[in-house]
Amino acid sequence: MSTVPATANRDAVRVPVHGLTVLYDAECGLCTHLRDWLVRQPQLVPLKLVPAGSDEARTRFPDLDHSATFDEVTVVGDAGQVYRDTAAWIVVLWALREHRPLAHRLSTPAGARLARGAVLAAAWWRGGRGQGDGKPFRRLDGWAYEPGIGWIYDPPGCTGGVCATG
Repeated sequence: MSTVPATANRDAVRVPVHGLTVLYDAECGLCTHLRDWLVRQPQLVPLKLVPAGSDEARTRFPDLDHSATFDEVTVVGDAGQVYRDTAAWIVVLWALREHRPLAHRLSTPAGARLARGAVLAAAWWRGGRGQGDGKPFRRLDGWAYEPGIGWIYDPPGCTGGVCATG
């Protein structure tokens, strides 16, 4: 059980990962399909799949923002490392014997763009947009899916004449 806050510096560069817990949305058809796929894959690093927001998740990771685990894939390493969004997908692939080479390619700058696109496509599908309702899907970080156009990036606007940088 990890009680280390997600923001603490745990020297993750030198801490080996011996196990990963994947928090997934048990009410999401795509998420449960991927969970079922993951358990069938040969694993180099053991994966434990736990429903996001469940009693087990809250007990094991009391300092985690559990409401955020429904919005983005969250993976927790056995030493308290927390991976979210694109990094979470990459670390899960890294744990799988047949997909570790792909994880290494996706961790490069060019691969990260491809991985980000896959994460955005999954978010689009999860958001109900995969049902063909024709509505645009927008994320707070500026990414949007426009039917007929595809993914576009429109940075968040400025508030009160002040624009965020970086």
